This record gives sequence, C-alpha cells and structure tokens, in this order.
Amino acid sequence: MTRNEIIAPENLVYHKPTLMNDNHMHYCPGCSHGVVHKLVAEVIEEMGLTDHAVGISPVGCSVFAYNYIDIDWQEAAHGRAPAIATAIKRLWPDRLVFTYQGDGDLACIGTAETIHALNRGENITIIFINNAIYGMTGGQMAPTTLLGQKTSTCPYGRQADLHGYPLKITEIAATLEGTCYVTRQSVQTVAAIRKAKAAIRKAFENSMNGRGSNLVEIVSTCSSGWKLTPVEANKWMTEHMFPFYPLGDLKDTTIE
Repeated sequence: MTRNEIIAPENLVYHKPTLMNDNHMHYCPGCSHGVVHKLVAEVIEEMGLTDHAVGISPVGCSVFAYNYIDIDWQEAAHGRAPAIATAIKRLWPDRLVFTYQGDGDLACIGTAETIHALNRGENITIIFINNAIYGMTGGQMAPTTLLGQKTSTCPYGRQADLHGYPLKITEIAATLEGTCYVTRQSVQTVAAIRKAKAAIRKAFENSMNGRGSNLVEIVSTCSSGWKLTPVEANKWMTEHMFPFYPLGDLKDTTIE
C-alpha cells in the first residue's frame, strides 16, 4: 500500500459524519464541544433520523451548534431550551428532539425549565456540557464551579460560605420520577468517547420510544476559561472534576 493510499479518506480509521458540514468551528483548541457535536451527528445518522431530528440551541458557547450539524434547529432564549423542546416534541411526537446546553444555561438561568421538563417525563434528551465555568462571556463562576476553583468573578477561589456549593444537577435529575435515563460521561479519551456515544444513543432511543426524559451530562474542559493548555485541562479535569462529578449511569429504568 502506497502512502497516498494509506492517507486516503476511505482508509482513515475515523470518518467525519456526513451531517457535519465544512464550516470552521469557533470553539477554542481543546474544547470538548467539537467532539460531542460529532458524536451527536454520528448517532443521528446511524439511527436514520436525519430528517426527523430537531436540536434546540440556546445561549452560550454552543449557540452556533446549528452552524455545524445539518439538521433542523430551533434557537432558544437563555435557559429556555427544555421548554422549547417540550413544545416541539408535543407538536411532533415522531421527531427526535434534544437540547444542547452548557452548565450556565442549563443549571443557572435555566434551572426551572430543566428540572420541570425532566420531572414531567417529556420524551426529550438534554445534552448537558459541564465545564464548570461560563466559557463564552469571560470565565465567570458557574453553578458547577468547584470549591476552590478560581474564575474571573471568584479570583480567590469559590468559597461555600460566600458563593454556595457546586450544583450537582445530574444527581438531582436522577431523583425525579419523570426521568428514564440519567448519565454522566466525558470525551477526554477514545474509551470515554465510545461510552459517551453509547449514552447519547441510548438517550435518543428512549426519547423515540416514549420512555420519558433523558439527561446526558458530559464533563468537559474549558482551556481558555481555565487558563490551561488542552493537555493540562484534561489532566485538571481528571484530577479535580471527576472526583466531584463521578462518571457513569445514575439512573436507567430500561434495565430489567
């Protein structure tokens, strides 16, 4: 096999999903968003739901998700994505409806919409990117910022007596009657990426089968907001975020 044959697209181990277009992504180097976008695109394509998928893109770093994945999208006001998803799924129950939200959007301004949509058992999937910071607007403290973690609005580190404790929204979701599948994954290694993809697929299948609401949290990095290189950010996430936000399924009602 010649060198040209080796690097030919058909010989690559990884192929870009056909739903991913050629627009240049605005995400910073090392950002987890791009990886999760590709997983979402792959799963939709593999499930044959290209013409039946509707994504809800709210405010935050993921605001331009519609610019990269060629499916139907609806823009939502800050935090309101689960409410929009509820309306769309009820109007078109045969559609795959999911939101794609960051921690500031989902766990702060959108806390009410998130919890009540999940508790109602809406047949939607919420994909929750948790990088413990407001990445788009200047690196401010988010509800998910860890104790002691420094941000632009808590430069000496988050303190419980001053700022309160980090919010474990996924643990809260697991206690709600309406949730079918609640899981926390990551995408920092190939093995982790495979698990995250399987989780997204299970959540989407549950949504289409009318099993109830699904929440897939992806513990992620923010190299720019954390002021770290991509390699350093992955190491920091592993050492600091995973102990507080442990990976794995928190609830799965599909298991007999």
